[in-house]
Parts: sequence; C-alpha cells; structure tokens
Amino acid sequence: MAATGRSVGDLAVTLADAPFVRVAPRADGDAIAAAGLLLRVLAERSIPFQARVVATTTEPPEDDVTVPIGFADGPLSSDRPASAVVADLVRDLGGDPDPALALAGCHAAETPPSATDLDVPFERRTGVGIPTADPVDGLAHSTLVHAGFSGDESAVGAALADLADDGRSIASLLALETVSAEGATARGADQVERALRPHATPDGPFESVEGYADVLDCLACETPGLALALAMGHDVRVEALEAWRAHAKAAHRGLRGATTERYDGLFVARVDPTTENGDPEDGPRRSVPVETIARLLRDFRSPEPIALAVAGGEAAAASVEPTSIGETMGDAAASLGGSGGGTATRASATFDAEPSAFADAVRRAMT
Repeated sequence: MAATGRSVGDLAVTLADAPFVRVAPRADGDAIAAAGLLLRVLAERSIPFQARVVATTTEPPEDDVTVPIGFADGPLSSDRPASAVVADLVRDLGGDPDPALALAGCHAAETPPSATDLDVPFERRTGVGIPTADPVDGLAHSTLVHAGFSGDESAVGAALADLADDGRSIASLLALETVSAEGATARGADQVERALRPHATPDGPFESVEGYADVLDCLACETPGLALALAMGHDVRVEALEAWRAHAKAAHRGLRGATTERYDGLFVARVDPTTENGDPEDGPRRSVPVETIARLLRDFRSPEPIALAVAGGEAAAASVEPTSIGETMGDAAASLGGSGGGTATRASATFDAEPSAFADAVRRAMT
C-alpha cells in the first residue's frame, strides 16, 4: 500500500482493503488525536495495524504500509488540522469519528472550532476549559495559559478561596491573573480566550474539549505512547492526568525561571536543565518540556513573533504566524551536528552544543 502521493479519497479505498497498516503520527496533540481516530476505525474493520509516534525532529519511515500524520508531505497533508482531515477519512471508511477527540485535536492545532468544518455537537458553558472537575487542579496545571499562579496549587487555592463558586467568576479570575502577571504581553489577553467558555463533553474522558486538547498536547511531548493510548480510547485517564500535571508544573516552572534575551524577531528563553526539574514529588521526567515552554513563551511573554526555548541539547520554537520555522530549526540544528524540524508554527531540535550557540544558529538561519 503506497501511503504517499494519494488523495484522502484514494487512501480510504486503499485502506479498506489493506492487509496491514502502519500509522505514524507526529508527536503533537493534533496528529496523535488524528491517529486515534484512524486507529479506532481500523480496529472496527478488523484491519491489522501497528502505530508508533514519530519524534518531531525526525521524518516518518517511507514504505508501502505507512500512513504518516501531521507531516508536510503525504496524503493527509493539508492546511486544515490533521484531526479534521482524518475525520473525513474515517467517514469515507464507513466509521463515525469521535467528535470530542476530533475537536480536541483541532483545538490542539490552535484552530477555532468555527474553522474546523466539523459538526460541533457540544454546548459551550461559562468557565474555564480544564480536563478535571476540580478548578484548583485545572487552573494550576492548565497549559492553555500562563498566569501568575500557574503551576502552584496553593496559590490557586488561595485565589479561589473567597471567590464565588461559579464558572463566570473563575474565568474572570484566570483572565485577570493572566494579563496582570509580571512580564505579560498584549498577546496574552487574546490567547487566554482559548481557555474560556469551553465546550462541555459530558460523555468524554475529560470535562471539556479544551481540557482534552491540553492533556493530549502535553502527553505528546512528555509520554507520546500514553497519548496514543488515550487517543485510541484505552482506559488511561488516571495515568494521563498524572503525566499532564507533572508536565505542566515543569513547563510553568521552567518558563518562570528562564533567562530571556530579545532580538529582532526572536525572543529566547534559556532554561537550566539542572534546576528545572525541581520538586521530586512531580515524578521523573524525560527532559525539559521545551515544546510547551516555547508555546507559552510565544503566547504570554514574548514581545517578538517567534519564541525559542532552549535547555541543554534540546530546543523548541513557536511562531505567531506561519513561517519557515521548521526549516529554520532544522538548518540551525544541522549546523551543530543535530536534527530538527516541524510545522509552519511549531518546531523542535536536538543538538550537541551550548544553548547560546544554538540560539545564535537560529538567528543566523532566520536571516
């Protein structure tokens, strides 16, 4: 089965008769959600499959049985979120894509529901888009925002102590804490809207579509295998929330303690990997969550259109507008003996050099 050079319709026809399928999603929330949608319908049709999440710094294998998801080339590449494209593919295969998962994937791709071309069956409610019913837990660990109390349950609890227990009051508090935090940018006032007036999912694994997307995106960076199991519908909610909390704490702590430098068009945050892990109760971590730090830096702290987070031999970048950031990160990493790549708005890299040297390489690649 050739998975490249075909349209979505052609791919549906091919998959329907395939004796075996390998699915290779990129390690981001949208691609993994899309993979979950596809794997569910393959299981329903009793089509044997294998799935493996591909690191954001590498490309998927090119063979006759692999369906890459979330990459620039291939039958599923599109300006639309991968989850929206795969939802169409699932319907072509006679399946019924899970609406909560599809919309969560689109939200992880930072695409408003109105622009997804999906039928949105969930009502919006007042409040904040978190995955849990506990607002202290949700606000402290959400990575949809970076507020003054983010990452600190005690601070969130104190802020909520004298507040009316209703969604509107909690949403107002989050917005205020976000825009009034030290170093907050004007962009943050717009970005906090992604977490407000969420889509409720009474039958989903989490309390809201937005919270579902947050968990998927964090797990994609932290524990991609667990993220894929979640997207496939396995009962891993408890483990997923534990990983989400640990990832969020590390991301907020890393951003708050980072050393920043501003250049023309680029804002750099350098995180010390020897101190970032902090509280041992958070559990072991693979590495510094540079992808999430870069996204939060872009949305809530960067005065420049491109944000770069660097820690040890890892880096991630996030751009306000679609650019060649994936190519830029790849070129910068290659110049230092590493590898990198990504999409038009988010990219990552690994390298063997000092963080300052990589930041300089990115600046050179941007010119």
